[in-house]
Amino acid sequence: MMGASRGLGFIMATDLARRGFDVGLCARSTEALEEAAEDLRSHGGRVLPITCDVTDPDDVESFVARVSEELGPIDVAIHVAGVIQVGPVEAVTREHFSASINIMLWGPINMALAVLPSMRERRSGRIGIVTSIGGKLSPPRLLPYATAKFGAVGFTEGLSAELAGTGVTATTLVPGLMRTGSHGQAQFFGDASKQYAWFGPAASLPLLSMDAEKAAGKMVDAVLHGKRVALVSPLSHLASRAHGLAPNLTVRLNQGLSLLLPKGSSSETVPGLEAREGLKSDGIVSRLTTLGDRAAARFKERNEGS
Repeated sequence: MMGASRGLGFIMATDLARRGFDVGLCARSTEALEEAAEDLRSHGGRVLPITCDVTDPDDVESFVARVSEELGPIDVAIHVAGVIQVGPVEAVTREHFSASINIMLWGPINMALAVLPSMRERRSGRIGIVTSIGGKLSPPRLLPYATAKFGAVGFTEGLSAELAGTGVTATTLVPGLMRTGSHGQAQFFGDASKQYAWFGPAASLPLLSMDAEKAAGKMVDAVLHGKRVALVSPLSHLASRAHGLAPNLTVRLNQGLSLLLPKGSSSETVPGLEAREGLKSDGIVSRLTTLGDRAAARFKERNEGS
């Protein structure tokens, strides 16, 4: 499990542990990994935490080798690691794109290339890559994120086709917004506080975001059953179908939404918790993010690293 120290990755790793799997998990923060591993061990089974940067192919190869050596052949490999950057195009930089693409496109590629030789040799294995509805329909203020996620969707769907007849499957996991508490760790730029003021509630309100544990369970099921594509939330189904049937209309609607969202020119990224402090009055925003804040406490989104 790549990107498992907090948030969705931690939830999915917990789900696998409860199902009786031994779990190898990686993230960049050793401290956060050890804390996550301690919780996972309470469900029984072996847990192997290894510090790893998913953007570094040598790191990923080493992670896969150690897991295979200490826990046995890898039956299921899931990539969850990600970064959310929210801001307008006038403030975006190449560094924003590089961070998103390196983690959320090269990360899945690095993982797949590392686990495939053994899986193909055994003619058995399940690969799952968490993408996003942002990889099917590009929303405003999330351009680097959507660019990487579109690439991850294309890679995973193409990989699934390439693996036909091998006994190995690749599942494209397409969730919408989930209440993981990620709004506090997301990165905001432009006018950071104003960007947080709309994104935080969107990632927390029940009508717009999905219960994270329910979403994680559906995604783990999809990977274990070898599904090709899993549209996880009702909004994922709706947005994907709407864009497929009427792409011009959905892009036009996004243009209208973009006109309503805040802009700003600062390229400096600010973590959500810090952006929140810059609000002149965060009483309403705090109430609207109540469920997301509770999720952050439950799913370790106060930790650094992913």
